[in-house]
Amino acid sequence: MTTPSHPRQRPRLLITGVPTDETIAHATRWFDVEIWREPQPIGAQLAEAAAGMDALLVMPDDRLDAKAIDALPRTVRGLATHSVGTEHIDLSAATARGLPVFHTPDVLTDAVADLAMLLIISAARDASGAERALRAGRWTRWTPTSMMGRSLQGMRLGILGMGRIGTAIAARARPFGMVIHYHNRRRLEPQREAGAIHHASCHDLARHSDVLCLCAPATPELRGVVDATLLDALPDAAMLVNVGRGDLIDEHALFAAVRRGRLTHVATDVYLGEPAIDPRWLELPRATLLPHIGSATREVRSAMGRMAVDGLASVCGAPAAGRCANPEVLSR
Repeated sequence: MTTPSHPRQRPRLLITGVPTDETIAHATRWFDVEIWREPQPIGAQLAEAAAGMDALLVMPDDRLDAKAIDALPRTVRGLATHSVGTEHIDLSAATARGLPVFHTPDVLTDAVADLAMLLIISAARDASGAERALRAGRWTRWTPTSMMGRSLQGMRLGILGMGRIGTAIAARARPFGMVIHYHNRRRLEPQREAGAIHHASCHDLARHSDVLCLCAPATPELRGVVDATLLDALPDAAMLVNVGRGDLIDEHALFAAVRRGRLTHVATDVYLGEPAIDPRWLELPRATLLPHIGSATREVRSAMGRMAVDGLASVCGAPAAGRCANPEVLSR
């Protein structure tokens, strides 16, 4: 861990993973900072490492269940996660303790939407398969039928979860000539729909999706929503893209659907149990697989870190100047 370099009266912050240099510089404006620099998640050592800390900034692979939150030292006044998702934190336990929890919405919308378009294009053109052929020395004489993909023009893009990210993906897909369909908990107002076609159910959306793009949160209602029934509802030669959460997919059903030829390509950035993913992913013949890099730009990761730090600073007595005006609190 780093050694505090400021007077002891400053609040103390523990960061459980190594953030960007910009985040560290921002955090040291308000806090004495200690960083867990080990290659593995902090796990059961969190309570001991948090002794004397005023605030914690945790990573998405740090699991803070009710027991872990209850074990935190009573000096801890604020908790933030370096992510939008909070599935790894028991918010009810944090609320019961009166511990505010901050996350990082909005700042990664464009980066994730950009990555979604990369996956959509890769799926349509089987870019990953073409690259594997080149690397394996299987690029031979050109013929009209070699390495053929599909054009995006006129293709129906079904977006499951038309929130900030889903709307941004739609805006990027329209110039490629894709026709936007979507399902959301609530239908969008016409201005935000921008001509997109709303479907009242996930299964009806699937029936109208040449490419089904998942960008919904892993709520209890949506976990495993992409099951055998939904996959069977997709049109022939459909493709599946996931930039939401691995929990949205019943992976056993997905692998079975691929074996049956129900999908021509799967492109994903998220998985169940990541980073220890099911090895069957690596055996898929037509798949683009990325290791959860949706927010992985220096600009976005630094903005996420600053937002998380600003939330913590707001409950640790830091002056408002220099902080974000309204950090979003998930529990109090």
